[in-house]
Amino acid sequence: MSIISSTGRRRALGALAGAALIAGAPVAGAVRAAETIPVIVKDTTAEYWQIVQAGARKAGKDLGVNVPLLGAQSEADIPGQITALENAVSEHPAAIVISPTQFAALGAPITDAAKSVKIIGIDSAADTDAFTSFLTTDNVEGGRKAADALGAAIAAKNGSAKGDVAVIVSLPGVGSLDQRTQGFKEELGKKFPDLKIIAVRIGDGQVTTGLNIANDLLTAHPNLVGIFASNLTMSEGAGQAIAEIHPPKLSTVAFDSDQKLVGFLKDGTIAAMIVQDPYRMGYDGVKTALAASRGQPVPKNVDTGVNVITKANLDTPRSQELLNPKLN
Repeated sequence: MSIISSTGRRRALGALAGAALIAGAPVAGAVRAAETIPVIVKDTTAEYWQIVQAGARKAGKDLGVNVPLLGAQSEADIPGQITALENAVSEHPAAIVISPTQFAALGAPITDAAKSVKIIGIDSAADTDAFTSFLTTDNVEGGRKAADALGAAIAAKNGSAKGDVAVIVSLPGVGSLDQRTQGFKEELGKKFPDLKIIAVRIGDGQVTTGLNIANDLLTAHPNLVGIFASNLTMSEGAGQAIAEIHPPKLSTVAFDSDQKLVGFLKDGTIAAMIVQDPYRMGYDGVKTALAASRGQPVPKNVDTGVNVITKANLDTPRSQELLNPKLN
């Protein structure tokens, strides 16, 4: 269910603008409704999206903009996000920042919303050309880096990059996830021809499902040498399964990070994390939206970067900056 799915929440959003609630905190003086920029994420409960929200909140404070932080309570809640978008548009904000939950389903709603207000996309694409600007990780490149990291880890553990690997995807039809799988497959075929993808399993966005998929894979393919889990929830689930079984030949690469995955990296359960910069997505998303709303030129596409974190570089300043952003 969406956190703004009721009439009461719609009234609350209007109240935010009228009460000059900048980035979630009242300040002296009035902020015009035209300076309100809602940020709509996929899942308000996940650490990744809380980091996005933290970046957006900081931008609101720095720029003097009202930034309601909205979204669904699950990445699978497509109707909830559509409702969030429709309700945000109805409040006539200056612009809207959104990370679409699903490529196809959010295309038409975003196209329709963009007739009334400038829409800035972050993280995941949608089936639309209506974004004024789109800020995202190069997810194809992220998939390539995952393949490189997995190939190197398998070779280090087993003496050669050879054997069967599997991919675990959180949800079907999500642009960013499809691109990660694409990049992973391309790079694996190019650089590691002796590593064969024997399964691409798709879940429902839940950690428990990721755990069950990983257990099923390890049971059906006991000689599996590699797993690429392409988002946070699937990475957490796979990590839990692997931590319980400890397959001796298996190496795993996770996409995204939280403290649980950092723990898995430290104890060797996973070999690497492919890490985005969600704080920058949130901050620059609001900054770009404000500029666009004022008629200033903004780039059509922005690559917010992708990084590989292993046990060897875990304690570097850049890794720590990415893994421990300020959430308040």
